Amino acid sequence: MAAPREHRAPAKGGEQCWFEWGEAGEGPSILLLHATGFHARCWDQVVAALPDGVHVIAPDLRGHGRSVKPADIRDWAETAADVLSLVRERSVGPMVGVGHSMGGWCLGWLAAHAPAMIARGVMVDPVILAHEAYANPLFAPDAAVSDHPVSRRRERWDSWEAMAEHFSTRTPYAGWQRAVLDDYCRYGLLSAPDRDSMLLACPAAIEASAYMGSMKSDPHDWLGQIACPMRVVRAKQGDRMGVMDFSNSPTWPGLADAMPLGRDEQWNDCTHFIPMEAPKQLASVIMEEWRAAA
Repeated sequence: MAAPREHRAPAKGGEQCWFEWGEAGEGPSILLLHATGFHARCWDQVVAALPDGVHVIAPDLRGHGRSVKPADIRDWAETAADVLSLVRERSVGPMVGVGHSMGGWCLGWLAAHAPAMIARGVMVDPVILAHEAYANPLFAPDAAVSDHPVSRRRERWDSWEAMAEHFSTRTPYAGWQRAVLDDYCRYGLLSAPDRDSMLLACPAAIEASAYMGSMKSDPHDWLGQIACPMRVVRAKQGDRMGVMDFSNSPTWPGLADAMPLGRDEQWNDCTHFIPMEAPKQLASVIMEEWRAAA
């Protein structure tokens, strides 16, 4: 697959950056939605494993990558609405949607609120919890961002190479394929105003606000409205040792059953970071759904 083309589209408060591989034509387009704190180019190794000629769209979600940086992104529905506007403007659809973590939540929202746009979907460990969890969240949606541990993450780096080397031996990054880690770092930094260093493209405060926003909108309000076939790919199950422990799946095991055409499968060799650990295997799943939708 050739290198992607970078585009800009209007979004609330600014612009949304998005990337495109291939050309719309025969067969459905593929929509890729990344996780909290990540960006569209984290999908590069998944896209590289897709056949040439498949049309792929991957946006930097609100607050991430090269897209608009609001004060916070606590409302995931607003993030999903940005994607809805982008896809409508492109007049592309129905699509095969794929979303990881927060991106999986946004994919579900799109499938429920704009059913003509999503023909089939793959939710990759989408951090959708059991209904009762939303009644008593660990972090209240209006709590101070500084209360979340992610707000204290390191933001400034000398180079993307230094960032990649730093993370290469640390959990969870050490379990990622090195090419994915390099993509995460290479495209996850922007030049600092002083030009002497690089800053996270998703600032720590915005990333923390997104984690806290996961509890603001209860997806159980719309899960039953998802009419398309939706495949839920969950990581290995087990006890989590804290809010930022993603060694085991945070996704509710009953999610697939809450959707009319939901299907569940568990990848017991993977942590929550499935696209980073098994990009070729995930690409095969995407193509199965693509062929079913074609």
